[in-house]
Amino acid sequence: MREVLQSKIHKATITEANVSYVGSITIDPLLLEKTDLWPGQKVLVVNNSSGSRLETYVIKGENPGNGEICINGAAAHLMKEGEEVIIIGFTFSDHPVLEPKCILVDDKNRFVRYL
Repeated sequence: MREVLQSKIHKATITEANVSYVGSITIDPLLLEKTDLWPGQKVLVVNNSSGSRLETYVIKGENPGNGEICINGAAAHLMKEGEEVIIIGFTFSDHPVLEPKCILVDDKNRFVRYL
């Protein structure tokens, strides 16, 4: 078994950074649907603005289509509102060829196209 790319949300913009929240990353439900990311799934968040990286887990946002990408808890010290990130989900597989669901979003975190 190897850990391979499953999903990616490319060029997302952080809409909120909330240090007071318990932790994780809240993501618009429509983006979760497009990428097949699950609530509770571990993701790697790469900050294109600062270069920082962190692992956390997904929380499903409550308002589909609002473009929410909220960095919560201690991670909010590393990533701030307005910064550009890539959110990457992985899976374990015995097969080298997978078709990951990778999407590009605009500056409002609306789906543009599959990559």
